[in-house]
Order: sequence, then structure tokens, then C-alpha cells
Amino acid sequence: MAKKIIIDCDPGQDDAVALLLAFASPDELELLGITTVCGNVPLALTQRNARMICDIGGQQHVPVFAGCAEPLQRKLQTAEAIHGPTGINGIDVFEPQTPLQNKHAADFIIDTLLAADAASITLVPTGPLTNIATAINKEPAILSRIERIVLMGGAMREGGNCTPSAEFNIFVDPQAADIVFRCGRPITAMGLDVTHQVLSTRDRVARIRALGNAVAIATADMLSFFDRYDTLKYASEGAPLHDPCTIAWLLRPDLFVARDCNISIETQSELTMGHTAIDFWHVTDRPANATWIYGVDAPGFYEFLISRLARFGRSA
Repeated sequence: MAKKIIIDCDPGQDDAVALLLAFASPDELELLGITTVCGNVPLALTQRNARMICDIGGQQHVPVFAGCAEPLQRKLQTAEAIHGPTGINGIDVFEPQTPLQNKHAADFIIDTLLAADAASITLVPTGPLTNIATAINKEPAILSRIERIVLMGGAMREGGNCTPSAEFNIFVDPQAADIVFRCGRPITAMGLDVTHQVLSTRDRVARIRALGNAVAIATADMLSFFDRYDTLKYASEGAPLHDPCTIAWLLRPDLFVARDCNISIETQSELTMGHTAIDFWHVTDRPANATWIYGVDAPGFYEFLISRLARFGRSA
């Protein structure tokens, strides 16, 4: 039976690839809806970008909802320097056919969970956690219906990518992240420690492009743009492919290495705001509240991603 999921995202080239990987996996994943949040770019762009990816992936029937336009307490900080002014530079922007639903994303999450069986739906947030925290605050009864939260966010050994100690998704809305990590439901966290291992090298992007179908070519175009900022910043061979790690873990957990840890979020210090304090060595008495993913078979990850992108077929 396919696992029921909701993807909460802020596309973003890597969010887009996560969506496409989910689209290519209908036997394993039943995508109930896509919710969008402010993050990489403002909400007006993230919801449009998500709908564009639905069009590109032939999934116009998937409902898309716009959510929170601002973090819970802080001023929004975006990442156009990385993703481009459209949020999804590398492909041509167009007005998508996939409609935007009228309901607020948090209300869709609440209504969907309240109508579900206990522990039956997995939430997959790949951006700031504002929508998820808003839904929890508004209707705590949804928690019993969540099977697991599989998120991209945080860092331990890799420090931070937008401040010396904070990863972007957590930094944008640390108060929301604090609510989510204290919610009591199972959490799997994909932070920079693992995502910085899955680099979209030129050879890997070339293999994706060589698939020849429209989705693969769009993916290669997005990754070619996404590569520019990170290769300069990290002097690496390619940009980290952050968000698809969430979907890959749901489909192929055997590719990853994990440890159960306590993860706590810094919400007070401006110096370390958004820091994820990960008790990897269990040096405190704080109980584990998350599965921290810190290793991955990167070649295996890309073999799997390429095999799924090939499912979209060759363009005419």
C-alpha cells in the first residue's frame, strides 16, 4: 500500500526535484497534496513554482495550497542569491495550468489529518516549518494522525549555511522548528551533514540530461543553475541536493545512515539563532526526539534518482 504523504515546500530547485521524485513513485507514495510556504522566495513565487513543477511532471491533478507568507515571529529572510529571483532559475517561468486551491495550506493539513486514521499520514516539509507549526498550534488533535515528519533542516558537523551555526530552513523560522521538534511525533531529519554528501556533479547532471525526457532536461537545467552558487561557496564539485533526500529516504532508507538523537532548537540567542543542538553522543538526559540522518550512499542515491527520472519517458 502506498504511503500517504503531504509535501510542504518552498520551491527552490531542490524542492522541485523532490516533487518530481515523488511524482515518479506512485506505487510507493500517495501524494495527497502540496502545501507551500515562504522561504527560498516569497509565498507568491513558491506557490507558483510548485504549480509549475506539477505541470512539468504531468501532475496537474495534485492540489496545491498556499500557506504562511511570514515566519511566526521573525521577519522573512529569503535566498534569491542561491535560487535566483524566480526561486527556480534554470527553467523558463510560465503561468501554470495547475490551479491554486482556495484553502490555506495549514487548514488543508488540519482537515486532511483530522479525516485520517491514527498515525496514517507522513508530512514531508522541505522548507521552513511555519505551515506545520501553524497547523499544530491551531489544532493539536492532528498530532495523533501523523505517522512521521520527514524534514530537511538543521546541521551538526556542517555548522550552518546561512549563519555560522544555522541551516537556512531552521533559521528562517526557529520558533516554528521548535514547535515541530517538540511535538512528540516521530521525526526524521535530513540536515546539511547528509545533504552536503549528495553533490550534483557535472557528470551526474549530464547523466540526468542524457535521459532525454522533458522532466529530466528541466531537472538538469535547474541543477546547472543551482550549481553556480554552491560550487563557488564550498569549492565543491557540485551543489548539494538537499530536499530530495527526504523523498529518497521514504523510498530507499537503506541508502542512509541514521542515529536517534535529541534535537533542540535555539530560539533566544541572536548569535546562534536557529542552531540545531543535536545530542549525537547522548551526553545529556534529554530523550531522543528525532532520527538524525548523517550518512548516505551518494552514488546509490544518484543511481536511484536517475532511474526514477527515467520513468517520465522520452520526449517526442
